[in-house]
Amino acid sequence: MIKYLKEIFKRKDLIVYLVTSGLKAQHRNSYLGYLWWLLDPLLGVLIFYFVVVVVFRSGKTADYGVYLVIGMIVWQWLASTINSASKSIVSQSGIISQVYLPKTIFPIGAALTQIINFGFGLLVIAIFLLFSKIIPGTKIAWLPFIMTMQLFFMMAIALPIAYLCVFVRDMDNLVTHILRLWFFSSPVIWSQDRIPEKLRFLLDINPMYYFLAGYRNILLNNSNPDYLTLSLIGATSFIFVLFIIYYYNHHEHKIIKAL
Repeated sequence: MIKYLKEIFKRKDLIVYLVTSGLKAQHRNSYLGYLWWLLDPLLGVLIFYFVVVVVFRSGKTADYGVYLVIGMIVWQWLASTINSASKSIVSQSGIISQVYLPKTIFPIGAALTQIINFGFGLLVIAIFLLFSKIIPGTKIAWLPFIMTMQLFFMMAIALPIAYLCVFVRDMDNLVTHILRLWFFSSPVIWSQDRIPEKLRFLLDINPMYYFLAGYRNILLNNSNPDYLTLSLIGATSFIFVLFIIYYYNHHEHKIIKAL
């Protein structure tokens, strides 16, 4: 296990390359290029704002725009990380079949790429906060903590899915539908106070509920996140990530045969 982790660290230059090449490939043939890093999350928020507020006449609270943009950006980070990681090993089959590399490098590289995109999403959130005349207080110091816990959580999902997608090629299609169901069952575009009390347990068992509430607490309300629950989710996810890396170490030879 230690040897495998050292091998991953030795390949850090490749991880950097995967991140930079992944960023360049996202909008390689588009006219607006890197401007889409800002436009993509912004347009997504505006579309949902139009549907929820204008069409369905809901979410008319003063801070709903900021509430929505935080939820959308945080969710987009989760969805894009899982989606890109699920295809990361299969898409690099040419390299994998020719050179020995720890296979965990590819989903890790995909996940790190999406951190850059999330950084631009934070700029969109800052723009909405500015126009809403909301100034985050000192509680914004919790932001790196929440981001780290969410990264561990996403890696705990992305690594096993990337492995399974090698053997079950339809897995990435299934993941898309699961993410869609998870999106609408999480308080991304709707407020948690709208869920009936008898269904409250659905929020209690949904890790994204705690992440969404944490970001909104520090950015909108200048209050502490539920750091105990977030720490528990992050610690559990980190332990699971180590277990998955251990599993990769002993079973990734099967990946070459499947590719």
